[in-house]
Amino acid sequence: MSFAPVVGVLGLQGDVREHVAALSAAGADAVRVRRASELDDVDAIVIPGGESTTIGKLLVAFDLLEPLQKRVRAGMPAYGSCAGMILLADRVLDGTADQVAVGGLDITVRRNAFGRQVDSFEGDIDFAGLRSPLHAVFIRAPWVEDAGESVQVLAKVGDGQAAGRIVAVRQGPLMATSFHPELTGDLRVHQLFVQIVKEQQL
Repeated sequence: MSFAPVVGVLGLQGDVREHVAALSAAGADAVRVRRASELDDVDAIVIPGGESTTIGKLLVAFDLLEPLQKRVRAGMPAYGSCAGMILLADRVLDGTADQVAVGGLDITVRRNAFGRQVDSFEGDIDFAGLRSPLHAVFIRAPWVEDAGESVQVLAKVGDGQAAGRIVAVRQGPLMATSFHPELTGDLRVHQLFVQIVKEQQL
């Protein structure tokens, strides 16, 4: 019987419930994390979509920012979707004056790159390692302007005005997507992350 890694979902704001459900279905023991003491008990963390500046302020208010930065720097696997990608990026364009970051991914991210809420869209994208395209939901999504040499590009937009823009990356145990796989019922991104967590523990 394979073990189920304990994967926390940052439970301050955003698509928390959806990530918990997807991770559970993907074979993880998924729990919500709102306190530093709860962070100590997980093998990995998911930072959900939502509003990156709001999540950042709540990380500070709940005294979670520094403990989360330390865990990520120490090698804890982390996955960020949409706002989570912004928070895991080392560099943010079009950020607010008080923008805070967890960091760890050697990428430059542009906030709201695809436009406002009304410019949200869906589309199929090819994702490295997956046999068939993913249906991706983009909601006020960022994109990756540039990625360091150690960063693997997992997906780019295939067509339209944003064709060629990077929307999924991995760097060691860290992964991020511009889109929201937790909203589609396709578990493959979460399954990939759970596998990353398991490999990290071997």
